[in-house]
Amino acid sequence: MSTATPPATAPAATSSTTHAAPRGGLVEIRGVRKSFGDLEVLRGIDLTVRPGEVTAILGPSGSGKSTLLRTINHLEPVDSGLITLDGEVIGYRRQGDLLHELSEKEVLRQRTRIGMVFQSFNLFAHRTALANITEAPRRALGVPKAQAEARARELLALVGLEDRAGAYPRQLSGGQQQRVAIARALALDPSVLLFDEPTSALDPELVEEVLAVIRGLASAGTTLVIVTHEISFARDVADTVVFMDHGRIVEQGPPSQVIDAPAHERTRSFLQHVRSGGPEAPDAAPVGPDSPTSPSAAPEDHR
Repeated sequence: MSTATPPATAPAATSSTTHAAPRGGLVEIRGVRKSFGDLEVLRGIDLTVRPGEVTAILGPSGSGKSTLLRTINHLEPVDSGLITLDGEVIGYRRQGDLLHELSEKEVLRQRTRIGMVFQSFNLFAHRTALANITEAPRRALGVPKAQAEARARELLALVGLEDRAGAYPRQLSGGQQQRVAIARALALDPSVLLFDEPTSALDPELVEEVLAVIRGLASAGTTLVIVTHEISFARDVADTVVFMDHGRIVEQGPPSQVIDAPAHERTRSFLQHVRSGGPEAPDAAPVGPDSPTSPSAAPEDHR
C-alpha cells in the first residue's frame, strides 16, 4: 500500500440543487489505483465529495464506477492512493509516513459511517422489513431492540412503507424492496450514502418511487454518491457529475457542464448512446452477496 498526504479541502463549487445543512461527510479520494490481476480498473482517481452534496457517477460498463464506490467503504482495498472521510483515512491507520491496514473490526466501525445500497436489494429473505432494518444497529452498535425498532419504523415512514413493517421481501415489489434497503442503510445514521445503480434491477414503472426517496435524501442534506444511468435524474439532483471511462475520470463538473455541454468528445458520445438506448447504455447486472451484513461477498463486475 503506498502512502499519500491528505490534500487540503478543495474550494466549494456552485451547487445545482438546494440542500438542508449538511451533517458531515467530506470524502477525499487522491491518486487511487486498483487492479484485479493484470487488469487495472482504477487509474489514479482524484475526487472530492463535499458534505451535503450529491455526486453522480456516469460511465459505460467496465469504466470502474462500481469499483470506485466499493473502495470508498473499503469493500475493495486500494493498491495505492488514499481515501478519507472527514479527515479519517478509510481502511488504514497512519503511523508517520506509513499506512497500515486496519483490522476487520476497525473497518466495520468505519463502515457504520458509510452506508451502501446495492443494485439488487440484498435483503434477508427470511426476515421482515422491520427486522432487516434493525439488524445492523442491534449487532454493530448494540442498540436496544425497542429503540432500534422505533427508529426502523421512522425510516419506513420516511421511504413511504410504514404499513409494510411486517412484510417479508417476497411480499414486496422490487421498488419496495429497494426502499427497505435504503432505510436499512440509513439505520446507522451514516455520514455518506453510496448507491450502486439503485434502479437498474427494477421494472421501469418502479424506478420513480426509488428516485423520489433519493431526491428527498438529497434535499435533507445527506451526502450522496450515486452510480447511475438515469441521466435526467443525475441532472436534476446532482451538484457534481463525474464521467468515467477505462478507470479514469474523463470529465467532472456541474450537470450544466458535463451533461448539457460536455467538453470531452468521449462524454458526448456516451451520453448520445445512452439517450438513444444504444450499446453503451448500462445493463442491469444484479449482484447478490451471501449476506447483506457481509457486502464484501458481493461479486464485482468491475464497472
